[in-house]
Amino acid sequence: MLLFPFSSFVGTKNLSDKYSFDFPTIISSEEWEVFLANFWKDSIEFAQMVEQMPEEKLQEIFIDEKYGTYLLNIESMIEHCYYHLGQIVLLKKYFVLNV
Repeated sequence: MLLFPFSSFVGTKNLSDKYSFDFPTIISSEEWEVFLANFWKDSIEFAQMVEQMPEEKLQEIFIDEKYGTYLLNIESMIEHCYYHLGQIVLLKKYFVLNV
């Protein structure tokens, strides 16, 4: 089961940010390792789901026209992850150099 189940959005028009930041605080290295294992597993599952999508589906409207196509949303999700990865790299460099 994906942490962020892409398939759960299909067919609904009630998207909400209500649970966007509903994430438990990680307080131990064990919890971090569990998170990472799940994250990588989910990433692979997501990539496999996208890989299996027919080309035509990628060009279809995602839920409502205002959200664009499936392809646009998938690309946006990937770019969003790169954005946060960049933030993590900058924070890590800052804290490693200033500790």
